[in-house]
Amino acid sequence: MIRPLSLVLALAAIYPSHSFAQEAERVVITGSNLRVTQKEGAAAVQVISAKDIRDSGKTSVADVLRSISANSGNSYNEQYTGSFSAGTSGLSLRGIGQKNTLILVNGKRVSSYATAQNIQDVFVDLNSLPMAAVQRIEVLKDGASSVYGSDAVAGVVNIILYREFTGTELTVQGGQSATGTGQSEQSALLQTGWGQLNKDGYSISLSVDAQKRSKLQQSDVSWLRDADFRDQQNGSLGWVATNYFGSDPTRTLGGVQGPLQLLPYSALTPGKTGQVLAYNPAPYRTLIPGIERVHTALSGTYQINADTQAYAEWLHSYSRADQTFSAPLSVSSNLRAWNNANQSLTTIPVVLPVGHPNNPGSTPLAFSATLFDLGPRLKTDRVTFYRALAGIKGYTSGWDWDLSAGKSSSVMVETVANFVNRYVFQQVLADGSYNFADQSKNSEELRNRLRLSTRRPAQSELTTVDLSASSELWTLPAGKVGFAGGAQWRREAMDSQTSTAVLSGTELRPAINIINGQRDVSALFGELSVPLVKDLNLNLAGRYDHYSDFGNAFSPKASLRYQAADWLLLRGTASRGFRAPSFPEITKSTSVSYGSVTDPRDPLTPNQPRGVTNITIANAALQPERSDNLNFGIVIAPSANTSLGIDYYRITQKGVIGTESADTILASEKTRPEKVTRDEQGRITTLYRQYRNQGNREVSGLDLDIRQRFQSSDWGQLSLNGQLSYVLRFAEPLSAGAELTEGAGTNYFGSIPKWRGVSSVNWTKGAWSNTLIWNYVGGYEQKSASNETVSAFSSLDLTTSYKLSPATTLSLLVQNLTNRRPSWDSSTSFFDITQADPRGRFVSLKVQHQF
Repeated sequence: MIRPLSLVLALAAIYPSHSFAQEAERVVITGSNLRVTQKEGAAAVQVISAKDIRDSGKTSVADVLRSISANSGNSYNEQYTGSFSAGTSGLSLRGIGQKNTLILVNGKRVSSYATAQNIQDVFVDLNSLPMAAVQRIEVLKDGASSVYGSDAVAGVVNIILYREFTGTELTVQGGQSATGTGQSEQSALLQTGWGQLNKDGYSISLSVDAQKRSKLQQSDVSWLRDADFRDQQNGSLGWVATNYFGSDPTRTLGGVQGPLQLLPYSALTPGKTGQVLAYNPAPYRTLIPGIERVHTALSGTYQINADTQAYAEWLHSYSRADQTFSAPLSVSSNLRAWNNANQSLTTIPVVLPVGHPNNPGSTPLAFSATLFDLGPRLKTDRVTFYRALAGIKGYTSGWDWDLSAGKSSSVMVETVANFVNRYVFQQVLADGSYNFADQSKNSEELRNRLRLSTRRPAQSELTTVDLSASSELWTLPAGKVGFAGGAQWRREAMDSQTSTAVLSGTELRPAINIINGQRDVSALFGELSVPLVKDLNLNLAGRYDHYSDFGNAFSPKASLRYQAADWLLLRGTASRGFRAPSFPEITKSTSVSYGSVTDPRDPLTPNQPRGVTNITIANAALQPERSDNLNFGIVIAPSANTSLGIDYYRITQKGVIGTESADTILASEKTRPEKVTRDEQGRITTLYRQYRNQGNREVSGLDLDIRQRFQSSDWGQLSLNGQLSYVLRFAEPLSAGAELTEGAGTNYFGSIPKWRGVSSVNWTKGAWSNTLIWNYVGGYEQKSASNETVSAFSSLDLTTSYKLSPATTLSLLVQNLTNRRPSWDSSTSFFDITQADPRGRFVSLKVQHQF
């Protein structure tokens, strides 16, 4: 179980050789550059140990972190299959976006993913990080721009890997869906090491882990395969009408063929009459991609002399994600191709000429059709990630110091198949050689001419140099004054391109996310720890950053830690931070993406979702987002077996960067018609957006961490753990200059449930260890549909382990023990992928052996 413990207890377990009565080892806790003996700092840090990870049953770093309660919303994993970053997984602490959460490995940065998530968020892909090498994870749930830089507004995740490991450990795990979906997963982890630093003067640690999981289609899930949600509130039959003349779906083009069926028009759109040809999209939608991943982590430390060590790290991963991108291409009046010369979309006429075998009339005839015989559109993303880092650290004349340099990169290559060649399509449409009404008559040679496969490359690079030093400057009556300072330099670069087929205008219905930027960031930082009186400590920190593309920013921070009694700790922090505009927002970048709007002026389907194209461009005049962070907390630990922590957080961001919502653009269409393009029927085809500083965002809430442990020689050890987060406020404007709209407990700004919790009970006796975890996500209001509330959702995970011998452990793991379905949300296809997944009960066996 991921245990939300106070560090008083958690770090004591990590460093068992020191009791509370002894002088504890001086360690660095995430959120500070100072080495301290206190196990609980002025800011709330959640520690997730290697044992917690094993007990959770999770098979990736991403799954472990995304289950914590501080992950309020707006973070995405592989379920976001329509993304430009398919197959990835990120973390959004406090729900304010993946770009506001800083991910570190051993306290140092790693490269962001090769391209942006949701066309805007630059983030670290958790799926690229190793699992076997993790010793513990520290989650700082407090803004730390003053220590780490601009992307730590919501908090910091520090993934700490083994630097020293004795022996060899091998773990093999295999699992299968217990609900008939056919999905399976296998993984293997190897951890080994050589040498002990204190004894041999060196240590080397190596880990390799691999994971393979089969693809899950919507048609594999029993309650989703029919795409019929009419029994749900505001639900409908999710079939797609196609193959018709003009703008009237009842004027059918051809008859039943392939997956097409003849349905009453009223089944799709209430109030309509007649019959239409439609198909079930479920077989063409991937819910969770099939994945293959291999991670390698190698680290070594060499003791140069009594006071100096040299160290080096190498991280490498390869990841592949395969999915059905979409149904075969549908051609209609909104069919377009990219015109790179003027950076716009060109409309491709979809009109049957006179004399075409499918045109029964004497005039050209517009139509809509799906090219089923070309097959579903497929996508494969391959990602190679690495980080190489080397450094030297030591102790000289009373100063601890550390100097390191590193290089990190994420390279993505996306290939797609069964897309459509524009020029061949125009040719066969003009000469009548392609039969839309009966596609079985088309030759395979013709189909292959129409099919288009493309390759999209993207790369992100990070180069870093870090220097830090700390010491105790002098002694006051209440204790020693500590100081830490240093300098950092890094170069960030992103080159995310599109395929040559898109740039040449060859690909029909292109999606584009072109980002090309580079910048240098240099920083100076300092931190001072002052004991004011006995048990009351003041910490002051400041950081000055210079960005080559927009300018300077200063981030101060002050915190107080008061040990009011042996069992009572009071703490608080106040800081200012900022987030630099990301490359998609500020550099030369262009995005063409697809979404849906509800248009009351639509002449055919008013007030029903309709697919549209979004064109979004960067804004070089953007200013950084500024933030004010305030945190207060109390930790009560009346005994070594009991801990209770309550923390309040408040984040105020100014100048939040975003684009106007579709509803806002439509509401102002009369005064700003250039933002909306409609076709000859009056239906929306394109919305135009540009990033700008929209206004403020206010976020606040409470975190509760609790632990209770019971020990008995007869009954073994029983541990109860709970983590609960409550969002008090999540407010931002719907458009630039508008009043703040409250989004806590709604999906105005992505689903932000007010409540999210994780609780567990662990019982260990003899060779047995059993962990039961309860995951809870509160309900929220559905703002795009009146009077709809998305119900709360909870699930149970079970891990049961038995030691066959001192070296071998066998475990049974059941995720979603009671086979709970995600809650219905009509604003999505069926449920919100940031809050749940459709896998149902999943059963695995794991064998762990130590050599």
